[in-house]
Amino acid sequence: MVIVMAAGALLHLSNWDNFYVIVGSSAGALIGLQFVVITLIAGTGKVDSKQVSAFGTPTVIHFSAALLISAILSAPWETLAGLRAILGIFGVIGIAYSVRAILHAVQQKTYEPELEDWLWFFALPLLGYVILFVAAALLVSQTLRALFMIAGVSLTLLFVGIHNSWDTVTFVVTTDLAAHLGDRDCAKRNAPPTQDS
Repeated sequence: MVIVMAAGALLHLSNWDNFYVIVGSSAGALIGLQFVVITLIAGTGKVDSKQVSAFGTPTVIHFSAALLISAILSAPWETLAGLRAILGIFGVIGIAYSVRAILHAVQQKTYEPELEDWLWFFALPLLGYVILFVAAALLVSQTLRALFMIAGVSLTLLFVGIHNSWDTVTFVVTTDLAAHLGDRDCAKRNAPPTQDS
């Protein structure tokens, strides 16, 4: 009976192969794009290491977590016990990292996070890693439910990363544009009068 249950659970796991190929490859591509974003931001000269630790690095970590979950779930597991242990440990590490990112956000003084920032950059990832830990605990007794929870965590981390990357780019572009326009307006006000004036 136990062997039949284990085989059934592993069959449920194999049904997710295509899902994790899509999520994993998307996360991998987005990690590369995030490196481009960070490089472009570094080129502006407005890089604060605490700000990058609070907002930039966690985005790469969440993309990487989605990629790693996809790799873990795509591996040919013989039993659920090892998978359960790995996912549980990964959930604890994710929780610890999320708390660390929150501390970095509090310590940096360059940017004051808004409610939306607290939700997307910190609350959703932390919740995702807590759910991952709970799903690992349920994996043997409620396999199908746990697999859907893990898939939800993977998608949450992927979409959190997409949102946070976009938020970072739009913040940098709009603040650079505002600074540029402000400089131009200031130059106009301080320019000597022309004959047309």
